[in-house]
Amino acid sequence: MKKLFVFLTSLALVTLPLLAGPQVTVAQQSANVELVGQIGGSTYAVAVQGNYAYIGVGPRLVILNIADPAHPAVVGQTGVLPDVVEGVTVAGDYAYVAAGRGGLRIIDVADPAHPTVTGFYNTPGFACGVAVSGNYAYVAAGKKGLRIINVADPAHPSEAGFCNTPGFAYGVAVSGNHAYVAAGKKGLRIINVADPAHPSEAGFYDIYDTPGYAYGVAVSGNYAYVAAGDGGLRIINVADPAHPSEVGFYDTPGRAFGVAVSGNYAYVADSKRLRIINVADPSNPTATGSCYTPGYAWGVAVSGNYAYVAAGSRGLRIINVADPAHPSEAGFYDTPGWAEGVAVSGNYAYVAAGYRGLRIINVADPAHPSEAGFYDTPGYALGVAVSGSYAYVAAGDGGLRIINVADPAHPSEAGFYDTPGRAYGVAVSGSYAYVAAGYRGLRIINVADPAHPTEAGFYDTPGWAEGVAVSGSYAYVAARDGGLRIINVADPVHPTEAGFYDTPGWARGVAVSGNYAYVAAGKSLRIVNVADPAHPTEAGFYYTLWRAFGVAVFGNYVYVAAGGLRIIDVADPAHPTVTGFYDTPGRAFGVAVFGNYVYVAAGDGGLIILRFLE
Repeated sequence: MKKLFVFLTSLALVTLPLLAGPQVTVAQQSANVELVGQIGGSTYAVAVQGNYAYIGVGPRLVILNIADPAHPAVVGQTGVLPDVVEGVTVAGDYAYVAAGRGGLRIIDVADPAHPTVTGFYNTPGFACGVAVSGNYAYVAAGKKGLRIINVADPAHPSEAGFCNTPGFAYGVAVSGNHAYVAAGKKGLRIINVADPAHPSEAGFYDIYDTPGYAYGVAVSGNYAYVAAGDGGLRIINVADPAHPSEVGFYDTPGRAFGVAVSGNYAYVADSKRLRIINVADPSNPTATGSCYTPGYAWGVAVSGNYAYVAAGSRGLRIINVADPAHPSEAGFYDTPGWAEGVAVSGNYAYVAAGYRGLRIINVADPAHPSEAGFYDTPGYALGVAVSGSYAYVAAGDGGLRIINVADPAHPSEAGFYDTPGRAYGVAVSGSYAYVAAGYRGLRIINVADPAHPTEAGFYDTPGWAEGVAVSGSYAYVAARDGGLRIINVADPVHPTEAGFYDTPGWARGVAVSGNYAYVAAGKSLRIVNVADPAHPTEAGFYYTLWRAFGVAVFGNYVYVAAGGLRIIDVADPAHPTVTGFYDTPGRAFGVAVFGNYVYVAAGDGGLIILRFLE
């Protein structure tokens, strides 16, 4: 499911330079770190008005001209919002964005080429969905239920009232005097909003007794259509809001996350398909047709003969539904998508982008990064290392992929090695690639001839190998529940364990500098003295609050991907102190430092480029 990571610490107000439009004041936690640039991210939300589609791409709202559905074109985009766009609706000249931890953002889209943030309201909870009716925006705010925001003055929105729904409020629709909230395991909640200052629950339908979990909702006439995850599409009669009742359902093969209704059809975003359900007879809905969507389908909007699907890491897919029995893809807008791991060399950042493979980002101008090229690796790209003209991608079940990046605009696969186990992380030293291969430990691959890599040796580490770093004659493996394993690789054909340190918390990432190994372990950074590899000892540690995944070292500073970016001063390893941080849109999984910039792979937030001000 979508990211739902809520930071509990208080928000500080800072001014961030938007990459399109003027500066605005937004709620974003940071200290001694500034935002420089951003690119990519997942698409969870879509709205359509006239010839324009409004989609979330990571922490930005992107506006596409869809007059020609076969060739959607970017018209404009906002700067970086405080969090990933989870929901969007458009009314008149304004787009209303549910921006996760960033609450409600109101965007003036009168000039689509230059969308600007007009106002914002930092709703309590996690803003997942939004609907607008009259002068009010209704925000599904996760654990904080339904928040009703007066938007009569878009520059100064204010909360009119709220209703704390049971369950987690994911989606919302409004019809007449009632708001319909998709409340997770608590099903559909119907809220009377005739008096926005004093909303109250009128009725509810709890779908938890069925195999369902309410994520999305649409209302048409006397019926509410609920996208209920594993429960498919549930059709609820709401003619009497105090006594709603289920009249029919269709158990979709996948997981239903989003739904839109037009005429006699319900359009369901269902795993990797758009499913079209005939609901002319609500008591007997029937499948009419479906269309495969690359990427996971999260949300859907319908206008005329087209359905617009928010397809996660695969951007926007435009489906021709003129013939509901035979829907087909008419066009698409692709994005660099998810960012899991990152390495930087010269003017390029190399991003391990999950199912999107390797994305190569030109960062010569860090404020305006652009995609130079990509290679869709088999498997799920989790980690990446760069050496010379090659990028080495740990591609999950796809093993080690070796990509020639001499021409970044046209990368090509030079060779591959199907590692036993799942390739999580990779490091390169000399003629060898060292792969953290899950339950199959450390695999050492001879890459002297990139076209014909061969396994030189291996060491089956205790624990699940997820991260690896190499220094001198030793490979340092973050082995999840096996802690830090130090492997002597002086003879790559016969590697042996020199020593280990059983870290508290699962070890997922590791970096080495001098006599110290820095391990991302659970919700902490562990600093391990490895001067004597046979007897490593903990020198110090720092609690990161959030689960740590990636780590990089530059000088006296350690950069930890833990929720966002945490920068730890380790000049005195026994007493590490935090000296900077930035709570990224999206959850940080990987980090690299190059020159004056820090590159963070922030999951559905894409690639975030930061500058440490110390």
